[in-house]
Amino acid sequence: MGELPTRRRFTVDEYHRMGEAGILPEDEPVELIAGEIVVREPIGSRHAGTVNRLNRLWTSRLGERAVVQIQNPIELPKEDSEPQPDVTLLRPRADFYTAAHPVAADVLLLIEVADSTLAVDRRVRMPLYARAAIHEAWLLDLTADRVEVYRAPTADGYQQLVRLERGQRVAPEAFPALIVSVEDLLG
Repeated sequence: MGELPTRRRFTVDEYHRMGEAGILPEDEPVELIAGEIVVREPIGSRHAGTVNRLNRLWTSRLGERAVVQIQNPIELPKEDSEPQPDVTLLRPRADFYTAAHPVAADVLLLIEVADSTLAVDRRVRMPLYARAAIHEAWLLDLTADRVEVYRAPTADGYQQLVRLERGQRVAPEAFPALIVSVEDLLG
């Protein structure tokens, strides 16, 4: 009994077929991460309010320059993953991604809001996003009241990490003239 059980990884296509077949009910809070179907953490009020603030911030400042997606899937087939980041700024598309979920190349900026999920976001999600070649990801650490900016993705993770405290400012690489403060992001 000393051996670990063999796990079976699922592909994004298999994950979709399970949903279509009713194996995964629509209201079940699950996502595909590195080939495994995982249950998403419940969302607390501070986390939800922060996501609402980010939705308003990016929608009002970007207008038609990006699609602001909230807690919807992005497909990362090479990573056997379909995460649902808290906020994703996407390249504009006339169909607003109704024909297919966005893929890594569509992502201009990805943001995760972390409180109880901080360890998983740092150890699992950020490396996953780097391997998928998502150019920039931000982690809003609600426990430490700071923002972590991840850039320069490689197969081994992001090569650049900057931690920002209150009073500091940052601009997404995709929108260098759009400067936001940590207070804008965290409230």
